[in-house]
Amino acid sequence: MLRITSAQINPTIGDIVGNIALMLRAARQARDEQSQLVVFPEMSLSAYYPGDLLDDANFQARVQLGLAQLKLATRETPNLAWVVGAPMVRAGVGKPFHNALLVLRNGEILLQYAKQLLPTYNIFDERRHFEPGPDVARVLRLGDVQIGFMVCEDGWNDAGQDYGVNPFQRLADAAPDLVVSINASPSNVGKREQRHAIFSKACARHKLPLLYVNQIGGHDHLVYDGASFAVTAQGTVVYEAQRFTEDVTTLSFDPRTQEFSSGGGGSLPAVSCEGLPTMEFYRQQIVLGLKDYARRCGFKQAVVGSSGGIDSALTLALAVQALGAANVVGITMPSRFSSEGSVSDSVELCRNLGVRLIEHPIKEIVSAFEATFHASFGEELQGLPLENLQARVRGTTLMEFSNRFGHLLLTTGNKSEVSVGYCTLYGDTNGGLGLIGDLYKTEIFELCRHINKTAGRDLIPDAIINKPPSAELAPGQKDTDSLPPYEVLDGILKHLIEGDRLPQRERERTEAEVAQLNATADGTALLVKIQKMIARNEYKRRQAPPVLRVRGKAFGSGRQVPIAAVQYA
Repeated sequence: MLRITSAQINPTIGDIVGNIALMLRAARQARDEQSQLVVFPEMSLSAYYPGDLLDDANFQARVQLGLAQLKLATRETPNLAWVVGAPMVRAGVGKPFHNALLVLRNGEILLQYAKQLLPTYNIFDERRHFEPGPDVARVLRLGDVQIGFMVCEDGWNDAGQDYGVNPFQRLADAAPDLVVSINASPSNVGKREQRHAIFSKACARHKLPLLYVNQIGGHDHLVYDGASFAVTAQGTVVYEAQRFTEDVTTLSFDPRTQEFSSGGGGSLPAVSCEGLPTMEFYRQQIVLGLKDYARRCGFKQAVVGSSGGIDSALTLALAVQALGAANVVGITMPSRFSSEGSVSDSVELCRNLGVRLIEHPIKEIVSAFEATFHASFGEELQGLPLENLQARVRGTTLMEFSNRFGHLLLTTGNKSEVSVGYCTLYGDTNGGLGLIGDLYKTEIFELCRHINKTAGRDLIPDAIINKPPSAELAPGQKDTDSLPPYEVLDGILKHLIEGDRLPQRERERTEAEVAQLNATADGTALLVKIQKMIARNEYKRRQAPPVLRVRGKAFGSGRQVPIAAVQYA
């Protein structure tokens, strides 16, 4: 019988000392629970993903020092083997590092394995820094259990579609009793179910049980959900760690029966086939993403421009859940075009959330800009330049507040608007982080209703949810003056931006909607118009703050498109 501790921790990129402290704390728990093996996530020493920090000589030196400190730490638990991920320097032609898995015990390295499959798609770019490991299996006997090891992507190619080698098959040929996989698998909607499906199928095919240990935490625009799990040789998921929080849990594994049980030998709780409801998943992912981003960047408070609209309302509500109402400030900035509700709805919203609301009118500031512009250039500010001026005055005001009081400014654009450029550079795009920039407008409404339902009361007033969306930068302005209804627009955008990254049912639905549009001349013209709007506004997205990723394909590193290009002839 092998007692094995799954240590799903939240390491910080570059905090080598802090990450070792996290591992040591989990290892002490594993020791006290009489485990023989404790398993940490991929690159747990440095956290995933360091990017070009790997090219920095100081960072490299700190990693090397960290490896020495890690060996010393394992001496505190001499009978416990640690499975750790780390960037390891390599010699010879090619990239300077391996993405490595190490097994350490009592100050010694018992086994070293280099990740073979290095993803370079979507948000991944591992081949930039790492050389693939050799096509070999690495196994280690602990007591009466033969254990084989993999690193993340190595287990994703069992169907043989993406790479020329299959590390899972190679490992199966070595006939271990158990497979241990360390991972830093970023979270998006449907990802937990995708992991279960891929690894369950592979385990069943090779008749091998597996323990999958994942990283958690927010790192810039990416969020890792944890959700570590164990799969039987029949392909059944029998254990799952908590999502969006650290989880250190000890399991027992019997090599004779190939069965997992609880650390005490009892039955494990049943694992639900269904994951979190989509809106609850969005809420938890965004809250953790903001919480860790703020903590790691040294922010304790946040500020949001409160327009009385639904996007800023949702941003405020999520910020309160992540940071607490006392640490969130709303600023309402009415202009001469603002409706009465832009202030009154903001007042009600912030009262419901317990947030301080500051009123800062911009009418006189905008008028001063108009006067000086006319005096200098001999032209009146009107139309789009006047609309954008109001957004930029608001953005400047928010940045002034952020600079003076140290609050993190949260931008409030959603994916629908950002896709087609319905936003103002240096205005409503100002900020340090976007919470809802990977949510389409229709999802914004749905998440607001979910938050109210979960709270058991209308934190976000019905008046905000039900009012027609408007930027309120011109008399009587509505979003539909410039855009098709969001129910139509969002289906088009999903098809054009995410495509085959959509969950199957959503992909089938959007493909049907687009086919229906293409059946008419007006529909085809609308599709072409939206395609061109997406392409024309790439320069805005390139200058926008990072956006927390929740869907399969988000703007940012997951979608790399040139600005100066002819995309649609």
